[in-house]
Amino acid sequence: MTIADYPFVRLYPTRWNDNDMFGHVNNTLYYSAMDNAATYWFREHAGLDPFTSEWIAVVVSSSCRFVESAVWPDVIEVGMRAKHLGNTSLSWEFGLFRQSDGALLATGEFVHVVIDREGARRPVPLPDDLRKLVTATMTVPAAVPSD
Repeated sequence: MTIADYPFVRLYPTRWNDNDMFGHVNNTLYYSAMDNAATYWFREHAGLDPFTSEWIAVVVSSSCRFVESAVWPDVIEVGMRAKHLGNTSLSWEFGLFRQSDGALLATGEFVHVVIDREGARRPVPLPDDLRKLVTATMTVPAAVPSD
């Protein structure tokens, strides 16, 4: 697995104060890096404006599997791709890689539920334009088994 396996990539530079007492980037920063990538994707590609859009996407589930430690001043490349589109939800996969050597640092998943921004803030069906965008740009073809 490499960063090339992800259709959307966002850089996440670490800061000196991101290191914890064990001398590596604290685990909470990996979640922040994934959330940052998803937020930028929604704003830059899906046109989501959290203050005026009819819908917003909220995280209802998240996970992270840590593989290798990042240490300041590493720059983390966060790759993002669609895993599953439901009626009201989107599941995402993330790969976090050290930019300097391409090492896999962590993998993660988020599930976003689309809700109406102003009404009852209840789940609503994925807007058609969002579904089409994700299908066209954020899915990765399934691997074909070799003989």
